[in-house]
Amino acid sequence: MNYFLTYTVYVLILSVLMGISTWKLFKKLGYSPLFAFIPFYNYFIILKETEHPKWWAILSYLPIVGPIMMSVFHLYLMKKFGKTLFKDQLFTVLLPFIYMATVNYSKEVELEDENDLFLTDDEKKAKKKDSFFGSVTFAVVFATIIHVFVTQPFGIPTGSMERTLLVGDFLFVNKWSYGYRLPMRPLAIPFLQGTIMDTGEKGNPKDDPKSYADGVKLPYARIFQFNKPQRNDIVVFNYPRDSVHTAIDRKDPYVKRCVAVAGDTFEMRNGKMFVNGKPETVLGDQDVQHAFLIEASSEIDVPALYKRLGFISILVLDNERLFSPGAPNKYNINPKNIVYMMQLTNSRLKEIKALPQVVSAHEEIMNKGDGGVAYRDQLRTKIDTTNSIFPINKGWNQDQYGPLKIPKKGDIVTISQETLPEYQWIIKNYEHNTLENKNGNIFINGKETNQYTIQQDYYMMVGDNRDSSLDARFFGFVPEENIVGKPMFTWMSIEGVFNDSQSSYQADGWRIRWDRMFKATNTGEANKTSYWWVAVMILILFFGWEYFMKLFGKKKTEDDL
Repeated sequence: MNYFLTYTVYVLILSVLMGISTWKLFKKLGYSPLFAFIPFYNYFIILKETEHPKWWAILSYLPIVGPIMMSVFHLYLMKKFGKTLFKDQLFTVLLPFIYMATVNYSKEVELEDENDLFLTDDEKKAKKKDSFFGSVTFAVVFATIIHVFVTQPFGIPTGSMERTLLVGDFLFVNKWSYGYRLPMRPLAIPFLQGTIMDTGEKGNPKDDPKSYADGVKLPYARIFQFNKPQRNDIVVFNYPRDSVHTAIDRKDPYVKRCVAVAGDTFEMRNGKMFVNGKPETVLGDQDVQHAFLIEASSEIDVPALYKRLGFISILVLDNERLFSPGAPNKYNINPKNIVYMMQLTNSRLKEIKALPQVVSAHEEIMNKGDGGVAYRDQLRTKIDTTNSIFPINKGWNQDQYGPLKIPKKGDIVTISQETLPEYQWIIKNYEHNTLENKNGNIFINGKETNQYTIQQDYYMMVGDNRDSSLDARFFGFVPEENIVGKPMFTWMSIEGVFNDSQSSYQADGWRIRWDRMFKATNTGEANKTSYWWVAVMILILFFGWEYFMKLFGKKKTEDDL
């Protein structure tokens, strides 16, 4: 069903419930009972009668924000009829239409006219307390509106984009960069992505309580889409193979570089990226990392190295854990020496080579046919699809990959036993068809076929930390509907706030990286734009808004006198 049609149905249902549970109360307020059934206008009347800004009625049916505002408006209405006890407020919030209906159909309920002249001291204190909680509520509402409809904060917990984006960078993501994707789960707890907290098995989100109501859903829709992701854009998107959440906009957010768009051909040759047969273009603000085997005659002083160069992902290896089979012979490594696996940029590689203990440095490049399929058990009977190369039947790995064509809307692709691993996620999961593979024959929506028409554009998202990134080489194409937006700037950067699971060493405590704060993240320029002025304006508005409003109100009162 169309997004706006579904949204209208939800609004009408809520309006009918509102009307049924409050029409008598509206009559006591001096209005036609029918007004209780009219969307937006019913809340406009409540705000008018309770002397609150009437424009707030616009917020009453907005996704995510709406349920909060409705609860506030319901409390205002109940207070107008003398329902001010804690239990009244609790029932109004938890069972709004049921509790309001009991009040509505009660014979004893009467309109209470509140006059400050006749309030007791306790009632005046309660009024001030309500005013305080009201201010907090609307601060939360304002932040929720920004979070849902404008920009979303996003933290970098892993090193997949090092050293362009660092672990511990916190970004603001522009949700309008590629058109605004309308919320798909309108009833949700603000600021939470998918789950509330880790209450079940540690690290397993499947048994954790969700932060949204999955039964109240809206279809995918995007408005004002004037641009689409371009090659080399840094993009935030929802992880397409998230099996915990069925709602697209509630799947885990990832950030990678869009290296190939719909219609392009992507390839990795000996660890080097090629798009449409041409070597990748490295931008001015892009720092690509690769894995290097560092052979040292003695132990490297890692803490001292961190103080000089900043954090580096360093894994201490032994002969059993060398990534490539036969690596000691391949690189002529002395078994008596210490071997480190380091993720390094070219500039950092020079610094490491200059260390007196370092004997040799070799870029770790996987051979063709090596390491494409991962297993969950030592007997190799259960395939780990999350850590296996996509598509699983090609025999590729992260250094020897492709060529792979990125599907484009309208493409007619051949479906066979050979190509099915490449397209099955698109057909079944992303474009919501039934798919069956019976006795060598393929059925889509119950019909045998050997062709399929692609319904949306897809993208190839790859991390700049090429040998330590769980990206599209593993999970495959990213659908357009999963795109969230483009990072604008880094508002905070803290080294050591997240541990690196791929490193034998961790940062020694927390350190704020002042030089990265409020810098643009998606310009492609080496000298990044500073957005300090934006931060200052936000702080002035946040802390000065109430002062300016009081000053304006005081001046207006003086003018009236």
